[in-house]
Amino acid sequence: MSELAVELKDLRVEFRAPGKRIEAVNGVDLRLRQGEVVALIGESGSGKSVTLRTVMRLHPERNTRITGTLDVNGKNVLGMNARTLADLRGKEVAMIFQEPLLALDPVYTVGAQIVEAIRRHEGVSHSEARARALALFEKVRIPSPERRLAAYPHEMSGGMRQRAMIALALACNPKVLLADEPTTALDATVQIQILLLLRELQRDLGLSVIFVTHDIGAAVEVADRIAVMYAGRIVEEGTARDLILAPRHPYTIALLKSRAHGAMTRGTRLETIGGSPPDLSALPPGCAFAARCTLATDACRAAQPPAVEVSPGHHARCIRTDDAAAIAPAALA
Repeated sequence: MSELAVELKDLRVEFRAPGKRIEAVNGVDLRLRQGEVVALIGESGSGKSVTLRTVMRLHPERNTRITGTLDVNGKNVLGMNARTLADLRGKEVAMIFQEPLLALDPVYTVGAQIVEAIRRHEGVSHSEARARALALFEKVRIPSPERRLAAYPHEMSGGMRQRAMIALALACNPKVLLADEPTTALDATVQIQILLLLRELQRDLGLSVIFVTHDIGAAVEVADRIAVMYAGRIVEEGTARDLILAPRHPYTIALLKSRAHGAMTRGTRLETIGGSPPDLSALPPGCAFAARCTLATDACRAAQPPAVEVSPGHHARCIRTDDAAAIAPAALA
């Protein structure tokens, strides 16, 4: 078995707001092996991005409480001081943000920002750092790379900015890459290009990647394993093949049924998930999906369901996995 690049055990992230506590992540267990790609999928508000940002401890310290185990490359991230954390970010673990126009500094050229990142961690000369920045632009296939190094973020298209964001994330050769919905704001053609680029870079560089997305199709394209999140918890986890061909949690099944791509015949109504996700400041005692689940019973509402091993490496937090199998989409069952 490969060594672990990231290990989360009973990870809990709580945000304190006036008069309430928001349990954004509630007992997440997740392992990322070296050279592996794991996708986190789920609706908005399920805790995907919060989990991802927690790996680099990007949440404001003053109103955030993090407990559990959080190790990156065998190092305890929760025990790090500010200096050690700064050394970790960019060098050992880096992030591709959802909107690069907000993540990149608008008053510096993109090239200058990459050069600064390299010199911060590597201690090389400006000319050597610039040469590496140029090589990175060529690696991520930015046209006219020499000229683009001198461009400001607003002077680049959305697809070019995302490629520049990827180059910045890879600047210091990190071992772990976190991708937070990197294709959401792009058109379909550019989305495919970015997904293929990420997969190619991951294979060439041997990166360990956690990829956050709403799109199951995108997850299947890039991921070895998929973890489905709902209300701050992972409710099902397995290989991409397991979750597409044999989903066993009603929420995963509902997500698959709500996809239009190739799953609809003419005149067929697109299935939706009724209701809305629960309030994270007042989570129910039982399964958080019970209020929206067609299979829910009183037992589901009474207590948190344990993780059931459906098959080796495939787990679902549901006490009715056999009944869930019967309602899986016919084309995928």
